Amino acid sequence: MRVHLGCDHAGLELKSHLTDWLTEHGYEPVDHGPFVYDALDDYPVFCLRAAEGVRADREAGLDSLGVVIGGSGNGEQIAANKVQGIRAALAWSEQTASLAREHNDAWVVAVGGRMHSLEEMTRLVEVFLTTPFPGDERHVRRIGQLSSYDATGELPPLPESALGHGDA
Repeated sequence: MRVHLGCDHAGLELKSHLTDWLTEHGYEPVDHGPFVYDALDDYPVFCLRAAEGVRADREAGLDSLGVVIGGSGNGEQIAANKVQGIRAALAWSEQTASLAREHNDAWVVAVGGRMHSLEEMTRLVEVFLTTPFPGDERHVRRIGQLSSYDATGELPPLPESALGHGDA
């Protein structure tokens, strides 16, 4: 499996560590930068490229996921989610890392380089990469609603039980 990586200065140490860890565990890391420490770098430059790499691979039929890393992971997740078709999730525990795949079929995980130890973050990435999407109907339906909105800008219809109790 190919794993696209992008970060900012706060994630540089983890990205370097993950590149080696991924190679040792049979993954093919693709590093989108940065490659040197710059305290003023901008995470969108690198995280957008990592997410674009995942999308391009998946469109080509390749098995590919991504990891974006920053101080908190929040901005990096937002950046990755700006790429059409990408679902990126912020993981702060093993459970959120696995649920990102199991419930959301997320293709990119965001982690906070200042929120966890190197070992904890590596474990979050490992859980994300090794958790399959089981394809349960309810999750496929929900992902379909998001994809449809992404493509058309049209809100999904309200369920019968919600009619008359809010926006229609």
